[in-house]
Amino acid sequence: MPAPQQTIRRSLLVLSAALSSLALTAPLALAAPSPTPTPSATTSASASPTATPPANMSSVGGARLAQAGTQVNLASGVPVVPKDLTARSWIVSDAESGAVLAAHNAHWRLPPASTLKMLFADTVLPKFPKTTEHKVVASDLAGMGAGSSLVGIKEGESYTVHDLWLGVFLRSGNDAVHVLSHMNGGVDRTVADMNAHAQDLQALDTRVVTPDGYDEPGQVSSAYDLTLFARSGLQKKDFREYCSTVSAKFPGETTKKKGKSVRGTFEIQNTNRLLSGDSDVSVYPGIAGVKNGNTTNAGATFTGVAERGGKVLLVTVMNPEKDEHNEVYKEAAKILDWGFQADGKVQPVGELVAPKNAAQTSAQPGATASGEAGGDTAGTKPAASAGPVAAEEDGSGGVGIALAIVGGLLVLLAGAVFLVNRRWPLPDLVRRRPRP
Repeated sequence: MPAPQQTIRRSLLVLSAALSSLALTAPLALAAPSPTPTPSATTSASASPTATPPANMSSVGGARLAQAGTQVNLASGVPVVPKDLTARSWIVSDAESGAVLAAHNAHWRLPPASTLKMLFADTVLPKFPKTTEHKVVASDLAGMGAGSSLVGIKEGESYTVHDLWLGVFLRSGNDAVHVLSHMNGGVDRTVADMNAHAQDLQALDTRVVTPDGYDEPGQVSSAYDLTLFARSGLQKKDFREYCSTVSAKFPGETTKKKGKSVRGTFEIQNTNRLLSGDSDVSVYPGIAGVKNGNTTNAGATFTGVAERGGKVLLVTVMNPEKDEHNEVYKEAAKILDWGFQADGKVQPVGELVAPKNAAQTSAQPGATASGEAGGDTAGTKPAASAGPVAAEEDGSGGVGIALAIVGGLLVLLAGAVFLVNRRWPLPDLVRRRPRP
């Protein structure tokens, strides 16, 4: 089919979808206000979570997501959700459309462990070019919690920002996080930046106390928020590169050999077992990141992104009760399998909200998502903000209303065509990278 005819056909399809959407959603929009967070979404929590989810949770993303228990719209042709899931909280969603396919206690505020490093990276990564070098001093490594996961950074050695981010993503190195935090003005400044960025992302369940996710009283997030962090981070080219890297060489210590200074390297491997595999876990088909975590208080946590058959799904799993090796990855794989079977068949139970600034960001011709400052969003002002579709009647009666509706639909059509071509996040950002 010639290109102009393809464009016309696509536009007609989008217009048809827009008309159907208006018919289905306009009465609902008038009847019910947009979901707002409940007080539990903004108050602090203790370090030790309760055994059961609170009765009132945030409704960001939809009223169903505020309810405890498993939320899914089962119907003819929709596969049954796996019965043997034991995680306190989980969520699976379409990364491109933002549709939440199913969830379980999605807004339960729990300790996040090192999955919080996704927010750290999404906040700090755009601030420094990857080639920037930093010589580590003692104060850079101060204040890390006992038993922290480390990549092996040494005082007195120099590292590039690229090296440090590999340490963050592959080895979940708290030492790399602290060095980058000090480069960013200190731990306190970085924590404040992360909390502010969480608010911008509408991740209202999250309260950051430490930038590395180490257990601290009051540090909480949710499966819903962790998914927002991943979705935002995956807008950045560098973020996508780091979170999908299986193994890399990391700088070692400098030694003297025959009077010359020689610096060796050692290999580090990604601890995301759906990406790197393990004795009891296979590499998940189509996996492309994102981040895992594990602490005494949080248990095991994991957020992953995978692509299959043109669909890109995000999954977050928090604290499985089943105490088996790699259980968090096994449950994540089961949920992803279900999601790929259900996507396109199941009616969503909610949505992943866009960042606050996505509505104000205009699309720039030739713009690309990157790890550089200013490259973290790819949205546009929604068509609905152009004003009401219908207008008051004037002397032309129904003709005036009809023209107003047509004009509104043209605006909606333009916005819909834009979304078809450039959804938030962009459709092609999370395709499986070739293995090294």
